Amino acid sequence: MGKKVSVGGQAVIEGVMMRGSNGVATAIRKSNGEIEVDLKKIKPLTQKNKVFSLPIIRGFITLIDSLIIGIKTLNYSASFIEELDKESSKLDDWIEEKFKGKATDIIMGISFIVSMALSIFIFFIIPTFVANKFKIVNINNTISLNILEGIIRVFIFLTYIFIISRMKDIKRVFEYHGAEHKTIFCYESNEELKPENAKHQGRLHPRCGTNFLFLVMIVSIILFSFTGWNSIWQRILYRIILLPVVSGITYEIIKWMGNNKNFCTKILAYPGLMLQKLTTREPDLKQLEVAIVSLKVAEGIETVESIKEKYNKNDN
Repeated sequence: MGKKVSVGGQAVIEGVMMRGSNGVATAIRKSNGEIEVDLKKIKPLTQKNKVFSLPIIRGFITLIDSLIIGIKTLNYSASFIEELDKESSKLDDWIEEKFKGKATDIIMGISFIVSMALSIFIFFIIPTFVANKFKIVNINNTISLNILEGIIRVFIFLTYIFIISRMKDIKRVFEYHGAEHKTIFCYESNEELKPENAKHQGRLHPRCGTNFLFLVMIVSIILFSFTGWNSIWQRILYRIILLPVVSGITYEIIKWMGNNKNFCTKILAYPGLMLQKLTTREPDLKQLEVAIVSLKVAEGIETVESIKEKYNKNDN
């Protein structure tokens, strides 16, 4: 019988980040074959304030928390790529000169704001503008326009996933994404954490962020139907204001799905699981090894020091 765990993760450049009971661990396979692992004792934002842990609110707070940690771990993994280390941009140099020790936090903040702004523009503002054009052909029913907008949003999302899945570097990230899922499944199944055991596990996981993103699309169609279809700018404003509510409701649905295994939850999870066939790929044993290292450190099964001794024989 499998055990209930709350480990989550994210694939990064040549590695995997895992968030467990011991903190946030990021394991990277360096170009020389060694595994570098970093552990951060980060307390979830939902545990820092009682209000943040309330239903619906906790969903949006968890999303923000995950985005911040995700950007930090991606930047950490990118630092191991030699090409990125050789030269920094003029903006990076200017920020470093002006803000000194706070430069990293400033860059992280800019990255977060830009990422959020682009996501809102591509997946919410563009679909709203396009759907609004259909008023010209006498489609004025609010529900019809909302469904049309939702279809456009899903189409853009699927097209985006399909295009990036064809990129060589992204394929590697998707392989590590598969390694993350297989490792978590192996851990949940109480099997010994080794690449050979994780290899035969499934790579499509119901708690994956891909499921969350797809359900956000569906929840937004339903929720936005209550806002009417007045001026285009008022409509866009409603969407931005309701984003925290959409993410909060979606989080509660995902949480409910995780605690209930029945026909209804299987139906809800199915589209996201199928989408994971694009966002995950079969990993090799070395990639699974990296994911296992990350999980072990995140759960306190092994320490950073023991991992260095075990995998990095050349360390002094």
